[in-house]
Amino acid sequence: MRILHTSDWHLGRTLHGVDMLEHQAAYLDHLVELARMADADAVVVAGDVYDRAVPPVEAVTLLSDALSRLARTTTVVVTPGNHDSAVRLGFGADLLRSGVHVRARVADVGIPVELGDDDGPVLVHALPYLDPDTTRHALAEGDPTVTTGEPLPRSHEAVTAAALRRVRSDLARRSTRGGGRPRSVVMAHAFVVGGQASDSERDIRVGGVDAVPAGVFGGVDYVALGHLHGPQRIGFPVGVNGGPGDGAAGAAVDPVLQYSGSPLAYSFSELRQRKATVLVDLGPDGVRGTELVPAPVPRRLAEVTGRLDDLRGAAGEPHRDDWLRVVVTDDARPTELYARVKARFPHALVVEHRPAVAAQRARATVVTSASDPLQVTGEFVEHVTGAPPSPEELAVLRRAYEDVLAGDRSA
Repeated sequence: MRILHTSDWHLGRTLHGVDMLEHQAAYLDHLVELARMADADAVVVAGDVYDRAVPPVEAVTLLSDALSRLARTTTVVVTPGNHDSAVRLGFGADLLRSGVHVRARVADVGIPVELGDDDGPVLVHALPYLDPDTTRHALAEGDPTVTTGEPLPRSHEAVTAAALRRVRSDLARRSTRGGGRPRSVVMAHAFVVGGQASDSERDIRVGGVDAVPAGVFGGVDYVALGHLHGPQRIGFPVGVNGGPGDGAAGAAVDPVLQYSGSPLAYSFSELRQRKATVLVDLGPDGVRGTELVPAPVPRRLAEVTGRLDDLRGAAGEPHRDDWLRVVVTDDARPTELYARVKARFPHALVVEHRPAVAAQRARATVVTSASDPLQVTGEFVEHVTGAPPSPEELAVLRRAYEDVLAGDRSA
């Protein structure tokens, strides 16, 4: 069986004010074609489909079109992430066309989407994003580790572990008399210990902790992770698995834990990430292999650093068409810096001035009511531009200050 794993589309998101919907649509076109060319049996989308709880109309339309096209050739399973509204994303899930499964309810945890091939059944347990504050009471119901009537501990580890106990219990019920169990895929939107984060993911800490240990996911074959934007494999601890007392069945399994990452970069902290979709091959005994299929790159993300004249010359030529963070290192802030950078790099998104040699100050200046306003203003100009104000600039500052004094006297 072949499964395409993707996540963190963030439909409706912008990149430093640039509308990304066109580029998100290009990725979804790529995904539809990839599902057809790879003859994928399923596409699983592990959360953060939208960028916010109330997405723009254009994003909703784009998702509807993508799901419709994917469902013509494969089965699609979608879960909400921490950016999505589970209620809105899951609205009408029972009315969707055959082949599209939106699993957004905590009550459905432990009830899989059932797939199969010549080697037998494959169960996809799709977990919505499990916020501890809103799910720890519901997931405590029927949990053998919790006293009746008490909620689970207030942590991501506790609610995720409870969800996996339901998953393993379901797998145990479906196991054959010979001890074999169905192949299993779990979809989860979480920060798993060992993952490398970026600046793009929203903080999900509860009680100061946001991480879930990898060992929680023992007893399944493949864990399709969402939340972190860089594609990465998470190591599974040696000797950790769901045992018989935890609802497991059959031989112990060390799962493959994989983040697909986001298909597009949403901050400069993702500069060196290679965006991809994960192609998962399941054999009769579990995961046979995975492949990162590169996602289309609408425009390269890059950073250039140097003196403005150098960047406007040959040094900047390779980056004219990139989305850029431009760091200008002139000692003094160049005049009309932003306009001159944009004239050279039309797709510059961030422009910063960082002098190569910062002015060294013996101590921070304390401003009091006795401080000379002109001196304070001059020091501010020097702090911002990297050079003290010129005589002409000092004259302008002096006139402005005197005009304010004159206004106060006449008031």
